[in-house]
Amino acid sequence: MTEAEVLPLIFAAVMALAIFIYAILDGYDLGVGILLPLQAHNKPRRDIMIGSIGPFWDANETWLVLAVGILLIAFPAAHGAIFHDLYLATAMMLAGLIVRGVAFDFRTKSANQYHHGWDYVFKAGSLTAALAQGYMLGMYVTGFNHTLPGYLFGALSAVCVAAAYSTIGACWLVMKTEGELQAYAAKQGRKAGWLFAFGVSAVCIVNPLVNPHVADIWFSLPTALGLFIIPVICLAMFVLIDRLLKYIPDSNDQLCWLPFAACVLIFFCCFQGLLISFYPYLVPGKIELWQAASATASLRFMLVGVVIVVPVILLYTAFLYRVFWGKATQLKYY
Repeated sequence: MTEAEVLPLIFAAVMALAIFIYAILDGYDLGVGILLPLQAHNKPRRDIMIGSIGPFWDANETWLVLAVGILLIAFPAAHGAIFHDLYLATAMMLAGLIVRGVAFDFRTKSANQYHHGWDYVFKAGSLTAALAQGYMLGMYVTGFNHTLPGYLFGALSAVCVAAAYSTIGACWLVMKTEGELQAYAAKQGRKAGWLFAFGVSAVCIVNPLVNPHVADIWFSLPTALGLFIIPVICLAMFVLIDRLLKYIPDSNDQLCWLPFAACVLIFFCCFQGLLISFYPYLVPGKIELWQAASATASLRFMLVGVVIVVPVILLYTAFLYRVFWGKATQLKYY
């Protein structure tokens, strides 16, 4: 392959990696925000829930910045086409992320009597961002189909992605907390988990129906044999998560990490399914990654920055999670 063919593949791979890591990391902290119980007597529970994501949530969003940055500088044509169709949803997502960031900082630094109000804001911002991302995914899967069925599927996808984030957020809390809060998280995770499963099933049904290119890939040999394993793994992991979340609060907590790991595997399988379905398109059925790519000289120059920045972010993320590993306590500023 020539340099003009290889460089767009490298940038597409880095962008895909950034999107996947973002979905996992910011997915669980958005999920924790969605799961906040807002009753007044639950303030101690909310304190620990927010404390469980306190050291991580801001750094998690770095991966979103990286993914969008690569899309802009490496694939400007696709960037323009995608955000032209998703302009309002993107604005809603950014508003949600900004609001939850403001609420997080003001909550931890304001007097106790104002915490409850900021908890409402934090939950609203988390839910808004999750719904917006889900709607964006639904519209992308349908090829930006601006018809009533397309909008309805976008709305269904919005709810199911929020459920997916709630599931992985609950699994995070099961891993990071103990006692009553762990039991609460397990209960909420079981409820959200099957709505998440329904969303995955809906995408699997709709995707080949609205995209002939996807149907050709899914139902042609030998690709179909390889893809068959993805729904099998997902189903097995959904059942495993449900069973684990039912029994872990009554066990010795040794398997508290397993539901989160199973949820990550589901995210990975779904992501692989989307990549296989739409490759080599960045805009489904319209723009291939080589058509959308910047000039080869520009990609060659930007590759130097990517080679430096991405390992630094990976090392920083690994160090951050290593330092703050273990069970969560109430977030405090001294």
